[in-house]
Amino acid sequence: MTQPLGAKPQHTKLHPGPGFRIRYNSARPDSKTINGFMDFETPEISDLMNRLYTMHTAIKPMTHPDLRVIGPACTVKCFPGDNLMVHKALDIAAPGDVIVVDTSSSTMTAVLGDTISMKARHRGIAGFVIDGLIRDLPAVLRLGNFPVFARGTTPIGPLQRGPGEVNHPVSVGGIVVMPGDLIVGDLNGVVVVPREIADDLLARLIARGPAESAYLDAVARGEFSNAWVDNLLDEAGITMPVLPENPAGRQ
Repeated sequence: MTQPLGAKPQHTKLHPGPGFRIRYNSARPDSKTINGFMDFETPEISDLMNRLYTMHTAIKPMTHPDLRVIGPACTVKCFPGDNLMVHKALDIAAPGDVIVVDTSSSTMTAVLGDTISMKARHRGIAGFVIDGLIRDLPAVLRLGNFPVFARGTTPIGPLQRGPGEVNHPVSVGGIVVMPGDLIVGDLNGVVVVPREIADDLLARLIARGPAESAYLDAVARGEFSNAWVDNLLDEAGITMPVLPENPAGRQ
């Protein structure tokens, strides 16, 4: 069909389907598993996932450094410069969820500020992790106990047109995040625990705990040996100079 002269091009229309989709339900780890991860910091969790599920270090705490974020992911994909689906996520995320926002790392605009943060806190949302920017940071800080992780700040606000998706896979900080994956963020950064391995990973963290604690206690007392370093150097065929016996009282 021929378009009337001067009509808006049809290829600019928004369409339902991929790129403009919402899911209302997603599986989540159980509350016992989520609470169990509160005893562990992100480096410990990252180590046991072979350092492959940690977001880019550009995504960092915007709020008080002591505030951690932990909870299942409610994922949001935004068109760069737009936050329509962030607003809709407030109606979809369950209390305790972390809203994880993929903006394609856009630095065009903020995707939220104090208003959305206040609404999210009233809905029981655990916090935000955003691969993008926020604004109204002084007001967000005045909320006191609501963690927000992002790439930085800007005063430029977003539009609300779409497209976007809620509770579909996203890419945030270089990591694919599925709805219901467990998000853990602290001053070190943000790790993503795939939902299907959360129970097993928690069991391994707990099992490793006593040995790790004993080792750190010994190091704190000055009781340690770096013999393992020399063993690795020997395996690599590196010849080391002979040192005086027990230099500077080393063990």
